[in-house]
Amino acid sequence: MRFEIVTIFPGFFAGIFENGILRRALAEGLVKVGVHDLRAFTQDRHRTVDDRPFGGGEGMVLKPEPLAEALASLGIQPKAERAAKDRQAESSQQAGEKLDSGSVLYQGTPLQLAEKCQRSSKKRQGTTSVVPQMQQNEKGALAPEENSPEQISFPSTQVVLLSAQGRPFTQTMARELAATERVVLICGRYEGVDERINQLYCDMELSIGDYVLSGGELAAAVVVDATMRLLPGVLGNEASGDFESFGVADAEIAAAEDGVPRSQHGAGGLLDYPHYTRPAEFGGLRVPETLLNGDHAGIRRWRREQQLRKTLANRPDLLENAALSKEDRKLLETIRKESA
Repeated sequence: MRFEIVTIFPGFFAGIFENGILRRALAEGLVKVGVHDLRAFTQDRHRTVDDRPFGGGEGMVLKPEPLAEALASLGIQPKAERAAKDRQAESSQQAGEKLDSGSVLYQGTPLQLAEKCQRSSKKRQGTTSVVPQMQQNEKGALAPEENSPEQISFPSTQVVLLSAQGRPFTQTMARELAATERVVLICGRYEGVDERINQLYCDMELSIGDYVLSGGELAAAVVVDATMRLLPGVLGNEASGDFESFGVADAEIAAAEDGVPRSQHGAGGLLDYPHYTRPAEFGGLRVPETLLNGDHAGIRRWRREQQLRKTLANRPDLLENAALSKEDRKLLETIRKESA
């Protein structure tokens, strides 16, 4: 899987991906991240990426032309053209025609790609590849990667605009993005992005919360982190992505491990239960005895109860769509009566 991040601050990501599982995933080639300097796709000597909003008002707005150029360098065409190519490809497949490998969705023909590579060779100097121990060039940005992403085929691509006006980013959405071969993240700045970019190119508009950031770079890092950790091989234990807050429901997991004291197969949309480790007593508080006696059935019951209690206390809105059994609902009613 590959992430492409379009930003006016490519250096922002220099340290983001140098730690933890993100660093390991990049080092092992499980995922690739390209960071693209929006200013490299401007045409004037001042490298202007923003302008005043029509209609007046405060702030500046990111101009559409540099963003369209940046997306074109990645082989991204307007949605209408993509849809037409998709229909054409589907018709060709139904007619039994063999598609050229360079004619996949978002890519264009090999000739178009070759011409585009020549036209944008200068602009690709603004493309960087995030890898551990990244080199710095004289401008402080990351060193350019050897191969342009426009030369790589990505049949499945999602173009995402990060903005405060977007749909809330959720774990379910992270799982959907993890099933995509390439995700292109456009980082908004100032008052936002010219809406025509959203209308013409973007498949979705996402927000990571009900607050306003200075730009979409932090949001892009959040989306990459949440999505990347769901890819096979990224986590040390792949089941960790199921048995946690907002994890999948029981029906989506094939089987439980014998003897493992799970509270359930999956979180089913609830928050995770509290976790404890050694020492058994700390600060005058002792670990619940249920977790110390080795009774796996009792541990499962305790953990499920704690999930319900924490979700009811911190995120009661999640209960509406959570996967709850009859026993869960009875227990939840008891908990509600206790707190009434």
